[in-house]
Amino acid sequence: MTRRNILKGKMETINKKTNVNHEIPQDEKDSNLEAVQSETKEDSMKEDIDVDSLSNEYQEELCNKEKELQELNDIYLRLKADFSNYKRRVDKEKESIYSYAAESLVTQMLEILDNFERAMSCVTKEEKGSSLYQGVEMIYNQFFDALKKSGLEEIKALNEKFDPNFHHGVAQEQSDEHDEDTVVEVFQKGYKLKEKVIRPSMVKICKK
Repeated sequence: MTRRNILKGKMETINKKTNVNHEIPQDEKDSNLEAVQSETKEDSMKEDIDVDSLSNEYQEELCNKEKELQELNDIYLRLKADFSNYKRRVDKEKESIYSYAAESLVTQMLEILDNFERAMSCVTKEEKGSSLYQGVEMIYNQFFDALKKSGLEEIKALNEKFDPNFHHGVAQEQSDEHDEDTVVEVFQKGYKLKEKVIRPSMVKICKK
């Protein structure tokens, strides 16, 4: 019930009392009216207090829920970041495992590749026209192509500037035909696997 209805009801009660057969003194009427107004004011103040108290409770509860939501959101973000880091770490470890496995296998294949090249380099010009040599050459090319598909790449060395990152100098030679620190001879080819040097070229370097 609203304050207006309460006040209206009490005023009607006063009016009924004033409409009885005997006359009520004016002082008594004023006193009753003041009592009703005072009581109505007290009820109104109680209602305001109740509304304010309820509003404060709701605001406090809302603040608590917002804090809980923020905490849950922080936990979610941390878990998401941890999972992303874990996934990247696992993917990197997998890639490292595959690369290491390929590197180990390809490194072992280099010796076979060297033996092919040594055998083919000992053949005379007449023998190079034979079907045997051509068959061996075809197998060598297929073998080398398979290794290249795995990421193998030959390191350029002959007539290149000596680079300790790619070349392993085992001999020196004085020469006026080449610049200082130029590779003048390759004793053994070097190779990279996916940009990583797995065997440097073994070379002779020009020194003035």
